[in-house]
Amino acid sequence: MSERTTHFGFQQVPVEEKAHKVAEVFHSVADQYDVMNDLMSFGIHRLWKRYTIELSGVRRGQRVLDLAGGTGDLARKFAEKVGNEGEVVLADINASMLRVGRERLLNKGITGNTRYAQVDAQHLPFPDDHFDCITIAFGLRNVTDKALALRSMLRVLKPGGRLLVLEFSKPVLPGLGKVYDAYSFKLLPLMGKVVAKDADSYRYLAESIRMHPDQESLRSMMVEAGFDQVDYYNLTGGIVALHRGYKF
Repeated sequence: MSERTTHFGFQQVPVEEKAHKVAEVFHSVADQYDVMNDLMSFGIHRLWKRYTIELSGVRRGQRVLDLAGGTGDLARKFAEKVGNEGEVVLADINASMLRVGRERLLNKGITGNTRYAQVDAQHLPFPDDHFDCITIAFGLRNVTDKALALRSMLRVLKPGGRLLVLEFSKPVLPGLGKVYDAYSFKLLPLMGKVVAKDADSYRYLAESIRMHPDQESLRSMMVEAGFDQVDYYNLTGGIVALHRGYKF
């Protein structure tokens, strides 16, 4: 019987090894993650995240799960929106990223309505019908079994709740794809080498973006997982897309 494999960037690796390899990448880049995000996106990632928060419709008193929440950009804003009556769970599978996120939020004075959880998106350890909103920004492409993770997210959403997936996608503007490829495979690893002292991790990140489902494919995956009214919004010419789906 042949060994089951999956992609890790452009490599094929045994399924059971992918999570460990992804963990190594994010352990390596955690401390420089925010600096690199600003450099890689020229600061535009902040606008993408702001748009995600606007479309979330999160209100005071609600409960939010920020999956692959990393350094806490979204969780910090959601904590302000839900107030003391609400709750935000900053969750990440990677202990190093979660540590950085927790330290950042504590340094911002965000304490009372936020908690932290090291979790695998494929097997969420939360009750059924628990969250009003789930977000996952730039994290779904690193999950080994995306369909399993989407079903897990659907289970823990309340009826009427919504999932927002912010992720790199396929450029839709003519000519943008070639420019983006040159940037991703030449400049990105170079910046990783200079700033984070880690070219290989940023080469993986570029490859993982190319292996992620395009806009329509991800929309279909969300529908198959059980989400309703799934739509998406292309940002910056489709370099990034924001998908939104509801549980009814």
